Amino acid sequence: MRTPLSWLAGRYSLGARSVRLAALGSVTASIAIIVTGGIVRVTGSGLGCTDWPMCTGETLAPTAEMGMHGAIEFGNRLLTGALCAVVGWVIITARLQERPMPTVLRGGWAQFWIVVLNAVVGGVTVWMRLSPYIVAAHFLAATLLLTAAVYTWHAAYADTEGEQAGAPVPLAPVPLAPGSGARIRALSTALVTVTALLIVVGTLATGSGPHAGDSSAVARMPFDWTGVTVVHGVLAGATLVLAGALLSALPGDGFGAARRKTVVFLAVLLGQGLVGLVQSLTALPSLLVMLHLLGSALVWTGVLQVHFTVRRARSGRSGPLGGSDAPLPRARGASTYV
Repeated sequence: MRTPLSWLAGRYSLGARSVRLAALGSVTASIAIIVTGGIVRVTGSGLGCTDWPMCTGETLAPTAEMGMHGAIEFGNRLLTGALCAVVGWVIITARLQERPMPTVLRGGWAQFWIVVLNAVVGGVTVWMRLSPYIVAAHFLAATLLLTAAVYTWHAAYADTEGEQAGAPVPLAPVPLAPGSGARIRALSTALVTVTALLIVVGTLATGSGPHAGDSSAVARMPFDWTGVTVVHGVLAGATLVLAGALLSALPGDGFGAARRKTVVFLAVLLGQGLVGLVQSLTALPSLLVMLHLLGSALVWTGVLQVHFTVRRARSGRSGPLGGSDAPLPRARGASTYV
């Protein structure tokens, strides 16, 4: 069965650079939707539009009487439409490549359906009058979208690497010490897992804190904010230790890109920790809360980039993650795409 995209693919083709830029654009837009959601919350604009999908029961857009809060909330809704356009461009560019890119195409479609899911969760958030549990689910759905975007971004570079740098030429094997491959794999998986727990516990700290998203009385999660914050800090420390251990375990030969990305991740994590510490000691000022939200998106992007790059270094140019400690081939012309 022919579709409009298959008809276009039979007549036009786009270069590898187009799909890489589109995938990077979707990562940027996914981070932007997280940050603007934070702006909605810290400005108390969560109920700036009192209904969904309409802004009010009678109008699609906010009225002048709704003021700044209505404009901020409606602007965040409009960004969802822009995000759909960016994701659509990822799908189109992946489909119009001369060489099939099924992984990127699947990643683009996954992003599209997650955008739809997040829009529905956003609507439920308004209907439930900013229930902190639904607000947390809304943030986690946005983080899921970022996960799919980073995966697609990584796949776009991996799938177009041959066009960018020429076909890789196998060189001498990269020997790994006995057991080191399993240790690298375990540390990478543990790093992603603990970082995910760090983000989830962060939503509990947010749900227990003072920024409810609206000036009216909004229920908060019944947790001790100080206790949750301490747990959040302990998980941040564990993430830092795991990242350091992974960096120490990665050999320099054949894992250069993974090492560089781990160093960048450590720097972002330390910056995020500093922002979190300052905001907790200064009564959570709005600007620092928004910076911390931006930092959480960058931390998650960074840890996924580390994990995907480690997997790829362990398995070669393509194929699933190897499960043994056999020597791995080293490829010439490999892209780092930090």
